[in-house]
Amino acid sequence: LRGGTHILSQALLRTRSTTMRPCRVILHASVLTVLLATQSIAQGFTTGEAPGFAVGTTGGGNAIPDHPKTLDELKELLRDDKPRVVVLDKEFNFLGSEGKTTEMGCRPKSNTACLAKSNGFKGQDVILFPGDTTLTHTGGCDQPEKVEITYDNASKDMLSVRSNKTLRGVGKKGVLKGKGLKLEGDNIIIQNIHITELNPQYIWGGDAFFMGGIDKRALKKIWIDHVKVSRVGRQMFVSGFDGVESITISNSDFDGRTDWSSSCDGRHYWGFILDGTTTRVSFLQNYVHSTSGRSPKIIGASSPNANVVAHIANNYWSDNSGHSFEPGKNAFVLAEGNFFEGTLQPMEADAEKASISVADDCSPALGRSCPGNTVEKSGKFESVNGARALETVKKYKEITGYKPGEATQLSESADNFGVGTLGDSPSQGEVNQTDGSQPEANTKQEDPAQSEANVKQEDPTPAANTSATGAPKTNGSITKQGST
Repeated sequence: LRGGTHILSQALLRTRSTTMRPCRVILHASVLTVLLATQSIAQGFTTGEAPGFAVGTTGGGNAIPDHPKTLDELKELLRDDKPRVVVLDKEFNFLGSEGKTTEMGCRPKSNTACLAKSNGFKGQDVILFPGDTTLTHTGGCDQPEKVEITYDNASKDMLSVRSNKTLRGVGKKGVLKGKGLKLEGDNIIIQNIHITELNPQYIWGGDAFFMGGIDKRALKKIWIDHVKVSRVGRQMFVSGFDGVESITISNSDFDGRTDWSSSCDGRHYWGFILDGTTTRVSFLQNYVHSTSGRSPKIIGASSPNANVVAHIANNYWSDNSGHSFEPGKNAFVLAEGNFFEGTLQPMEADAEKASISVADDCSPALGRSCPGNTVEKSGKFESVNGARALETVKKYKEITGYKPGEATQLSESADNFGVGTLGDSPSQGEVNQTDGSQPEANTKQEDPAQSEANVKQEDPTPAANTSATGAPKTNGSITKQGST
């Protein structure tokens, strides 16, 4: 439709004869049809309003939608400096498009143990960092056991997404196969797409979403909504050392089912890392299932002055054989109205460093009540230094002005990616549109996407108290947990 209105207008100028008035009427009607169709398409791909910290995010705004047809065209549209609405109406399969690499990798202890178990599940080997010939400088490589590996190059080089972009899929057609997204701009909306097949057999095989920062500063106004992530080698989501000053992740489906897992049970260990010098994240109404760790890991590890604030509300965790929440130092978390089912360890926290409130009695601090978190056939979910967490999160009107619902189970949508109907989020429009407190000053930090050695990795050994089938053992109780 780009340029269509201009062409029809020129045609009108050539039909001024009074003998051709019927033709003019027809052409006027045609112009009106084109204009209405253009307006309908533009409005149709700007769906809903961002809740939480991403409030006010507009992405590509009312730009006329672009429909890329080739891999190269998609790359160029996302990385240029123009406001764009990029529509995916088909699968973009990057597998094999950039070749494959066969080289020496590392076999971690977790995979050695998995092979010895011979329980029908497969573990993950490790892609080494460039130049690591001694197998001592790569996260996850915890023993000097070499192994030949072959991986797809496309998953290692992410698509760059620059400022003022909306990337949105149609129905369940918008699939990125073999390629994740590295966000390197402000004011970005990613909506209704599926990212999958990022070398799932290998640790460091590929991230689905990486927040890359801009000139060593935190990103601003990022909204990730109604997406699905599955079969990745590394993290489903990472905010790097630079951080992301305002982001909302909502209504999304994070599916950890895999053929290769570091926990040797068909569940993905590497879920989320919420880090950064200045990071403010709203994690709302998401479905996280079939994972075994880091779901999410929330930590300010980028610098001594790092500060991460996370509001985690109305999400559903299911079939998680290890730990879900992993709060750490310099991070302040409010978790409310969440539902845990079949989750062995809803939280793994350092008693001294963690600051997370799961209390339902939070009105003295926030000026409103907090719905309790529900656990069913799961471990305990309790506050750790909850008062310290509330003292920080109460500064943000994106949190105090939010209206959470009661804990409930969620399921994948049949019509679009994520959970619920696209654009029909109960959280939308219920957040005070204010900036909250002023963010702390940013500090220049090294980009972990460029120097992965800066990210400390641990050995995700299989949980000791899982059943033979990998299902978490629990006491079968159903409780509302909100104690401090």
